[in-house]
Amino acid sequence: MGADPRSVIVISASSDIGMATSEHWLGRGWRVFGTYRTRSQAIERLERAGARLVSCDLSQTPSVHEAYAQLRTLCPRWDVLVLCPGTQEPVGPFVNCSFDEWEESVRVNFTGQIRIIHELLPSRRVNPVLEPLVLLFAGGGTNNATLNYSAYTISKIALIKMCELLDAEVPDTRFAILGPGWVKTKIHEATLRAEGRAGANYQRTIYKLASEECTPMEQVIACCEWLVDAPRAMISGRNFSLVFDLWGKEALAERLLQDPNMYKLRRYGNDWLVQDGAHR
Repeated sequence: MGADPRSVIVISASSDIGMATSEHWLGRGWRVFGTYRTRSQAIERLERAGARLVSCDLSQTPSVHEAYAQLRTLCPRWDVLVLCPGTQEPVGPFVNCSFDEWEESVRVNFTGQIRIIHELLPSRRVNPVLEPLVLLFAGGGTNNATLNYSAYTISKIALIKMCELLDAEVPDTRFAILGPGWVKTKIHEATLRAEGRAGANYQRTIYKLASEECTPMEQVIACCEWLVDAPRAMISGRNFSLVFDLWGKEALAERLLQDPNMYKLRRYGNDWLVQDGAHR
């Protein structure tokens, strides 16, 4: 008899990336479980294909409680946990935003996702050959100050650091986070609605979505597949860029195994004056 198919939980299977990856893994014969915020024909199609899905609004803690309780029953043991919800709201300068909306964004983009990880980690399937994987998604703003998206940006940076912390604390599980670049998904609708409040990013978003410069969904799926099968020492605790990193290449694999600090949040310029012993 062959091995049991892998089980994956996709939080926000109703998102564009969540839908695409869920369909891909169903096509590979995996057991797919997950959540949706709003029912749609696409969700019904996913369920007809075999996915087991439950309702979840990450901005509402009782809804999150109900969702992970149902998922623990539907999927007693998972191999891969993917979290791909996200909202750019509220768009605009921090001082002009409603703080209630700002705080809700942090719940959707960060704390709600971490709550689900906390509750579902005990039901991971521990595998001595290839550890279970928790896969998150990063966004822009890691290397500069992204104007008008403070809640979204700070949440994504917190997710990046949380991957490193969880990697250090939970050695039998892999934690990785992927920045997919510009993908034509519903998340950009917040910027289009914001218009002037988005600043220069409004016109940039219009240009990007109309161009051929966005990351194809097929590339997102391929990179997720690479992460699913990559060893812990290579990927865990790290933030990967689909667009700029040589993922899948032997040269990158060798470098990652040699440098434990690579692709992690670190202070820049730490060695300035330190090499000569100059300090205050």
